[in-house]
Amino acid sequence: MELAGAVLSPDELRAFVDTGFVRLRDAFPRRLADEGRAILWRDTGCDPDDRTTWTRPVVRLGGYHDTPFVEAANTPQLHGAFDQLVGVGRWIRPPGLGTFPIRFPHPDDPGDAGWHVDASFGHDDPDFMNWRVNVTSRGRALLLLFLFSDVGEDDAPTRLRVGSHLSIARTLARAGDAGLTLRELAVNGFEDTAHLPEALATGAAGTVYLCHPFLVHAAQQHRGASPRFLAQPPLLPAVPCQLERDDGAYSPIEIAIRQALA
Repeated sequence: MELAGAVLSPDELRAFVDTGFVRLRDAFPRRLADEGRAILWRDTGCDPDDRTTWTRPVVRLGGYHDTPFVEAANTPQLHGAFDQLVGVGRWIRPPGLGTFPIRFPHPDDPGDAGWHVDASFGHDDPDFMNWRVNVTSRGRALLLLFLFSDVGEDDAPTRLRVGSHLSIARTLARAGDAGLTLRELAVNGFEDTAHLPEALATGAAGTVYLCHPFLVHAAQQHRGASPRFLAQPPLLPAVPCQLERDDGAYSPIEIAIRQALA
C-alpha cells in the first residue's frame, strides 16, 4: 500500500529492492549542511583556507547532536522515506548524526578503502573485525550517507556495488541467526560481489543515500580539490526485521532479502 504523501515513487522503491540504494536529493537544506560543515571544520583542527593544514587523507569525527545535525537527520522528507523503506513505527528517530569520515585531497592511500558492509551488532568486542551481521540485519534498518558538501566523481564519493545486498543476504542466510563476523564476510562474501557494477554516491550538499544494510560499499582516495564531508550513520530499528509476516506487510528492506532467498 502506498503511503499518503509518499516521498519515494513506486519506481524508486522497486529500484531500491533491486539495486540496494536510492538517492534522495534535497533531503535536508543546504543551510544545515553549511552550518554543520562549519562545526566539523572546527573539530578537524584544520584551516579551510590553508591547505598546508590538510596533512592527513582522512579525519574521523564521532557522533554529533548539535542542532544542524539533528534537524538534518529529521526532515519530513527523510521521515517519509524511512516510513516507506522500513515501515511506519519500525524505526527510531535519529538523535543526531555520525560518524563523519572527512576526506581530504592527499597523495597518500587513506588505508580504509576496502569493500565491506557495516556491522550491526557485537560491538562490545574490541576487535571490529569480530563485529557481526545476520540475515535479519539485527541492530540496523538502513545505512545512510548524508552529503554535507558537494561531492563529484573526484571528491572521494563512496563506491557502491549495485545489487550486492542480494548476494550478501544469501551468504548470511547460510549462517543462521548468529550471522557472520566482518572477518568471515571478507572471506565468504565480498569477493562474490566483485563482478557487479559500481555506482558513486555523488550529489549536492543536502543529498542523502538510503542504502540497504547489506549493500557492499567502499571508500576511495580523494583526487579533487575540496574536502568531502559526509556522515554515515545507521538508521536504528524499533522492532526486528521479519522475513515471515502473517499480514504480508513486508517493507522493501524485507522484500529484498526475501527475493534474494527465494
